[in-house]
Amino acid sequence: MKYLFLFLFVPIQLFSQKFTPTEIAKWKQQAKQITIIRDNWGIAHVYGKTDADAVFGLLFAQCEDDFKRVEMNYIEKLGRMAEVEGEGELWQDLLNRLVLDSAEAVKDFKNSQPWLKKLLQAYADGINFYLYKNPKVKPMLLKRFQPWYPLLWTDGSIGAISTGGLNINELKTFYTGDHSSVAKIEMDEEELPSGSNGFAIGPSLSASGNPMLYINPHVTFYFRPEIHMNSNEGLNAYGAVTWGQFFIYQGFNEYCGWMHTSSSVDVADVYAETIVKKNNRTYYEYNKGLKLIIRKTITLRYKSKNGDSMINKPIQVFYTHHGPIMAERDGKWLALKHNNRSMNGLIQSWQRTKAKGFADFKKVMNLRQNTSNNTVFADKNNIAYWHGNFVPKRDPKCDWSKPVDGSDSSTEWQGLHKLDETVHVYNPDNGWIQNCNSTPFTSAGVNSPAKSAFPTYMAPDGENFRGINAVRVLSKKNSFTINDLIAAGYDTYLSAFESLIPALIKAYDSYLEKDSVKIQLKEPLEVLRQWDGYSSENSVATTLAIEWAQRLQTKIFQTAPNEQLDQVARTRRYAETAPAADLVSQFLNTVTDLKRRFNTWQVAWGEINRYQRLTGNVAEKFDDNAPSLAVGMAASTWGCLPSFVSRSFNRSMKRYGYNGNSFICAVEFGKKVKAKSLLTGGVNGNPSSKHFGDQAEMYTKGKFKDVLYYKEDVKKHAERTYHPGE
Repeated sequence: MKYLFLFLFVPIQLFSQKFTPTEIAKWKQQAKQITIIRDNWGIAHVYGKTDADAVFGLLFAQCEDDFKRVEMNYIEKLGRMAEVEGEGELWQDLLNRLVLDSAEAVKDFKNSQPWLKKLLQAYADGINFYLYKNPKVKPMLLKRFQPWYPLLWTDGSIGAISTGGLNINELKTFYTGDHSSVAKIEMDEEELPSGSNGFAIGPSLSASGNPMLYINPHVTFYFRPEIHMNSNEGLNAYGAVTWGQFFIYQGFNEYCGWMHTSSSVDVADVYAETIVKKNNRTYYEYNKGLKLIIRKTITLRYKSKNGDSMINKPIQVFYTHHGPIMAERDGKWLALKHNNRSMNGLIQSWQRTKAKGFADFKKVMNLRQNTSNNTVFADKNNIAYWHGNFVPKRDPKCDWSKPVDGSDSSTEWQGLHKLDETVHVYNPDNGWIQNCNSTPFTSAGVNSPAKSAFPTYMAPDGENFRGINAVRVLSKKNSFTINDLIAAGYDTYLSAFESLIPALIKAYDSYLEKDSVKIQLKEPLEVLRQWDGYSSENSVATTLAIEWAQRLQTKIFQTAPNEQLDQVARTRRYAETAPAADLVSQFLNTVTDLKRRFNTWQVAWGEINRYQRLTGNVAEKFDDNAPSLAVGMAASTWGCLPSFVSRSFNRSMKRYGYNGNSFICAVEFGKKVKAKSLLTGGVNGNPSSKHFGDQAEMYTKGKFKDVLYYKEDVKKHAERTYHPGE
């Protein structure tokens, strides 16, 4: 399963309309019903009379913090990146427009229930009122936001679009006939940004007897801010949103909390269509007959190289009843069947924020429209886990990991699996649940679901090194406080090296004592022999291990290509079979490179692994001479639970983080909710704001702040109280 960031086209005239006096008067009146309290961390606590008021205030506050990110998410989603970035984004835009349908989104908005239409309108009004009140803010493209925009995705994650394994190079090749765009997919020497962590602790393992939830998405830094929304209609949700969302995506309310990890459940399938050309028309075979290929013209737009004009590029595209044609392999056209846009998905995303416990939350999950996520859950009495949510029923005789025969009706989806037919865990006897984008069959230790009880397409996810580390951390304690849970979430043990380091030591020991390579590597190898496997700021071993292992990633990835091995099995197989010369020579290259860059191989991890927040200006780059902070965390690739993916940029000597821990929160559900949280850097994207980097050092150390959930506590720590637009 592959996920790509896809979005769709809308005529430009829709965005050039001016705001009318009637609209402005309406917005001003609604703003009077909304109060925003900014606390001492700059976090916006939004209070409205109605849910629609809360949505209006939420979007206004997001725009205050970082309008550029709000706008960019929708430029991408609308498939208009080429209008901003130029011709290089054309094929990404086409991919969006093939998968998403703006006309259907508009139709859904017109037909939506009154309560949902009010929320969608409030979403657009909140952003447009911000633009009206801040005329110095110049949008890149979107001068007016439309209320149907949030209906362009299924479950609200903004970007998690399933393409069934098809990629943009294949799309470009099919629609241009230019095979030079087909690139072999290989691992490079960078760590792979991936994953999120969700933990739930049940009453039996909680020191207080209150269940707890650990929320730990791993995304591109600053992609998910922290915010709080309230209304007199029963809304009181706190957590993380993706810029431009109008609901709390990962977070909690007074009764329960929810954490999403990305899922590999098969939610999109590729159909191999047999094409027949007859009488100057194009057909495809289906049930021993022929069906006519559907043709449409999509007009892409892109900015000229000198930026002074827009160029139109019409492309004729094709569809079967399965979906858009995305590629061609072995003489077959490949159609994508998917569910990447659904009004019920948005309804599900909103309704879970108002759930009042397990039974209520389960009713919301029964909508079964969450296509990209697993869910880790806790309330005042229960913990639970659902692996995926939208799971089509399929013929189990087919291999759904590959294209299936589009001419055979037996390959059609047969409805959706019921919620309790999907892989799930409710209140396991071991007292904890974990998912780290890993297999659900280790999610609750010995109380995990049995793999044999489910079809392969329902849980194709393999194990990863974070999953192994999470099981280790959660299994070794019999009583957790909220601080213990935070410590578990910040465990930096790198479980991948349990296999890799012994392989290197064995290879090194096989060399003759007088071998020059063995002599050169004696001291650095001894450092690895003594290493405890934890990354930390002062650890030279961490630097040696990670810089070395990154050089092995391509070969690890290519190990046993014909076998269905997960990350852990593939790494272990490589460690067992790699030639000694490969392991040792790459270690020598690592030591040599460190000496070149730092004049010594004895480089502490915090010296090379840095946090530095950029201002967002296009020309700005990470700079070894500019201030930065040492970071002891490492990438999730190696098993580090608090992921910090870093690399060198523009030939920098040091590595800079760009992906990993973002919004992090630990919640305890007692008579009153108790929570602690942390955010990458700070909530405000403006470098002149004191909240641009006020959490940065805390972030590098894992020092959490208290969440201000109850209004009396918010008021005590209020920095500013105002109505939107004041």
